[in-house]
Amino acid sequence: MKKRILITGFGILSSIGKGRQEYWKSLREGKPGWASVTLFDTSDLMVHQAGEVKDFDPKVYMGQKGLRSLDRSTKLLVSAAKLAIEDSQFTITEENTDDLGVSVGTTLGSVKSISDFQEVTLREGPRYTNPALFPNTVINSPASQVSIWHNIKGFNSTISTGFTASLDAMKYAYDFIQLDRVKMVYVGGVEEMCRQTFLGFHALKFLSGSIENSQFISCPFDKRRNGIVFSEGACLLAMENYDHAIKRKAPVLGEILGFGTSFDPYRINKYNPKAEGLQRAIQLALKESNLKTTDIDFIVSNANSTPSADRIETFAIKEVFQEHAYKILISAPKSMTGESFSVSGALSVSAALSVFDDDSIFPTINYRKKDVDCDLDYVVNKSRKAKVNNVLVIIASPSGNNTCVVLRRFIK
Repeated sequence: MKKRILITGFGILSSIGKGRQEYWKSLREGKPGWASVTLFDTSDLMVHQAGEVKDFDPKVYMGQKGLRSLDRSTKLLVSAAKLAIEDSQFTITEENTDDLGVSVGTTLGSVKSISDFQEVTLREGPRYTNPALFPNTVINSPASQVSIWHNIKGFNSTISTGFTASLDAMKYAYDFIQLDRVKMVYVGGVEEMCRQTFLGFHALKFLSGSIENSQFISCPFDKRRNGIVFSEGACLLAMENYDHAIKRKAPVLGEILGFGTSFDPYRINKYNPKAEGLQRAIQLALKESNLKTTDIDFIVSNANSTPSADRIETFAIKEVFQEHAYKILISAPKSMTGESFSVSGALSVSAALSVFDDDSIFPTINYRKKDVDCDLDYVVNKSRKAKVNNVLVIIASPSGNNTCVVLRRFIK
């Protein structure tokens, strides 16, 4: 029989807040997270703003020792893990550690470390490279360090599927719990802000403001939208089976009903205008959740302020939900958090859980000019009171990956 799987807490470091309460407060207030970039020089670029985790001091979460050889991704993720463990009110011991797992989605996390390591090697020669920095060049290093720092001895995995990576990591963890291989998993994602990845998106003209004479703005579904605001973050959610959570009287934020995943082999870096893969992913998530289209009350949208992504997602929702599409409330957290690539799914799930907490929908901010191709009930500019029971979270990638998850208000 299918196990019930709950979310019992999360730790988060994002451009709009650190910790669950600060993150939810910023969402509800419609607080944007972008500001002038401080981590590297952007004077030679057209875009100078991004969504950094502001005033991040790893010593607050990890103490004074052992930080020198760790990269920013690892520090962010290990710190988020500490917050997640505390938020889930769980104590890791030698008796229960084998029943815990770690599942992390990241894709660009090692890019800066590889670049820095290679630079020293080429400039000074391989004899002068610091071997202590080499582990940072391996993409599974942040997830591994979470287990090392927090003594988690169950499975440890890293999923690297781009935009959908943290939702795919959640699906991986979900299956492990269903198979009774672990009782609890700390799952999510991480991406760090660095010049190398920022420059890549800038060169692709994917960033808002990177096209000459264009305005820097984040406005999903708005006709003025012209690209993403690049951001970073780390988020780990505590997922555990129902019996384990109830036995230990864990705080329950929501329940996971099912996932849907579909790859759409259209073209690299271009969304399929027919949204065939996204439609399949939504349908599969509903099927696994044993829900009808009319059961969905709210959608946490993938919309990231790119012209094609927002329009195509709207089209997919209308194709799947038909007339009910116009009755579903929709909002885009990326209007505030920016596009954080692999960690965006975990941030969206964390945002979805806020609607169960206080019966209000966070807004899509900066909405001013209507686009006739985006004509659904977007909650714009201000929060809206509404009690919802079933939430669909959508993450779609221009490279073909599409992953969705359905969450439900917890009923014991």
